[in-house]
Amino acid sequence: MTDYRTVNRANWDERAPAHAASPDYGLDRFAADPAYLHPVVRFDLPRLGDVRGLRGVHLQCHIGTDTISLSRLGARMTGLDFSPAAIAEARRLAERLDDPTEFVESDVYGAADVLPNESYDLVFTGIGALCWLPSVDRWAAVVARLLKPGGRLFIREGHPMLWTLDDARPDLLVVRYPYFETAEPMVFEDGGTYVNTDAVFTQNVTHEWNHGLGEIVTALLAHGLRLTALEEHDSAPWEALPGRMTLGDDDEWRLVEGRARVPLTYTLQAVKMDG
Repeated sequence: MTDYRTVNRANWDERAPAHAASPDYGLDRFAADPAYLHPVVRFDLPRLGDVRGLRGVHLQCHIGTDTISLSRLGARMTGLDFSPAAIAEARRLAERLDDPTEFVESDVYGAADVLPNESYDLVFTGIGALCWLPSVDRWAAVVARLLKPGGRLFIREGHPMLWTLDDARPDLLVVRYPYFETAEPMVFEDGGTYVNTDAVFTQNVTHEWNHGLGEIVTALLAHGLRLTALEEHDSAPWEALPGRMTLGDDDEWRLVEGRARVPLTYTLQAVKMDG
């Protein structure tokens, strides 16, 4: 069987330049306004608190917009991603902005082999990251290796309940995909992407997994992290269910009707316990 990383890397390598060129990622806004923050980070400012001076790493950073946003808030950031094309775009952005963020190419499971262990005050991961990983327990082990004792994990992610829904049904919220982690991946073939672009893609297959909220929390607890905050949100920073959502002034999309029916994203924080 083809390795899932090979399949998924080809998909992301092809899409990274299109994402960087799309107005949806706002690279020109970063250049025009030194105070500009990517909306994903801006949404969580009340939860992030003061990150000035913290040494942080953003796992699965893609083209680096969230990473550089954290840098602009005063954190000393490193971004890590397995896609060489995404890392190239992230480095170009950092150079364009004269931002000191460093970017490292690595599979997330190998992050603790290429980055210094127990050296980070903050491990950050953002929207649409965990679904590319077959084992959330292996990911939690990496987080624990990277964090200093007392260091904090900060996640803003798509809710596992959202990932179960059939986004092609405009009339009903239909559970179609697994909620829990499965041994075999869900295999999708999609010629598009989540930004506005005229690019035509040929690498369209992906292998993905869902991870239940309890599975994520249990994995973190098993690797010595203590949960400090968990907030579920009725919004997402992209139109997750096309045709059924409206965009708010906060750059978040919400269901037009019945928004209390399903959580769309969550923010989780955990601290690595001493010893």
